[in-house]
Amino acid sequence: MARITRKELKADKFAQEVELTVDFFEEHQSEILRYGAVALVVAAIAVAIWFYRGHVHNVREEALAHALQVAQAPVGQAPPGAAISFPTQDAKDKETQKVFTDLASKYSGSDEGYIAECYLGSMAADQGKLQDAEKHFAKVADSGDKRYASMAKLSLAQIYFGEGKADLGEKTLRSLMDHPTAFVSKEQAAITLAKLLAPTKPAEARKLLDPLRTVRGPVSQTAIQAYSDLPPK
Repeated sequence: MARITRKELKADKFAQEVELTVDFFEEHQSEILRYGAVALVVAAIAVAIWFYRGHVHNVREEALAHALQVAQAPVGQAPPGAAISFPTQDAKDKETQKVFTDLASKYSGSDEGYIAECYLGSMAADQGKLQDAEKHFAKVADSGDKRYASMAKLSLAQIYFGEGKADLGEKTLRSLMDHPTAFVSKEQAAITLAKLLAPTKPAEARKLLDPLRTVRGPVSQTAIQAYSDLPPK
């Protein structure tokens, strides 16, 4: 997934939500959790975009806002102004699972329901439960509008690679490259595919990254870094 520069991440509430998630997952490096980490970054961006769109207008949005408040609540002694806090991480995880499960069930088929499914899929992936993650992301990929479906497919492709279904993962990402959306660009899909192919198909990864190294902005920075991480020829 294309990285966002730190300078750009300081701009507003949208950026702050994404940066917090990126910072958190940079600390998790194990092979399985790596796939879950990337998946949750995607879900976090979906949520951040929802925040960026405007204020709370209806019951569904209020329910999503509450679920997000739970997911972002501090553990231990709450800082001043915190509306919710939890004594342990386990207590927080259980309540987060519950509120997003309720949200996905009650508002199935809505944007809020799709965001909840993405969060549930991401939580499952980060716990190494890739089959559960696949089910959640597949539901959004199959029935969500093209924006949320594209993000779910981006996560789903990475889950496929984690499950050893590399061919299916590659097919999914190439489809995203051919059909980009406002939420998943062609460049994002290409860089993600290159990173996942790097261990087994470094030549193909170079082919994907080469034209992106000269593109202006953060895309080129990400492509250059990914290219430098490839195995030597």
